[in-house]
Amino acid sequence: MSKVVLFNKPFQVLSQFRAHEDKVTLAHYIDDKSLRLAGRLDFDSEGLLLLTDDGKLAAKITDPKYKKPKTYWAQVEGIPTAESLSQLQQGVQLKDGLTRPAEACLIDEPDTLWKREPPIRYRANIPTSWIELTISEGKNRQVRRMTAAIGYPTLRLVRARADEWFLDRLQPGESRIIQQG
Repeated sequence: MSKVVLFNKPFQVLSQFRAHEDKVTLAHYIDDKSLRLAGRLDFDSEGLLLLTDDGKLAAKITDPKYKKPKTYWAQVEGIPTAESLSQLQQGVQLKDGLTRPAEACLIDEPDTLWKREPPIRYRANIPTSWIELTISEGKNRQVRRMTAAIGYPTLRLVRARADEWFLDRLQPGESRIIQQG
């Protein structure tokens, strides 16, 4: 039976176990040598990170050919128009190619969201809004690059779902073990 661990990666934690300069890594939170990452989140992103002791399952979760959906909540600078959201839904041209079409919609700030430390910068004359974005590929910093490409830079990025697994109410640094068949 495979082990899957759902982990809420805090802001500014590296998605790796080995030490790197003076940065906090997953080893600060998880001490299980059998686990491997099934995907990554960049240093400035938060939310659901999957770990497993099953290499085949990890590959199935991360390999783009399987087109596993990943859902993000992106707090962006400004309020995207319907036309901008339509661009995300059709695919956005990035330097490394056109993204696959995404599911994208404006949402209220998620009620399960925790306060981030440090908080994002606040500017009274520039409103922010939240986009829920579901993608099925994993280009480097893809969501941030997509929102920037349509004119709405991401200020905060939280992964809420990866394939069939959800963040639910896990707080930053918390994890939950799930046994798979």
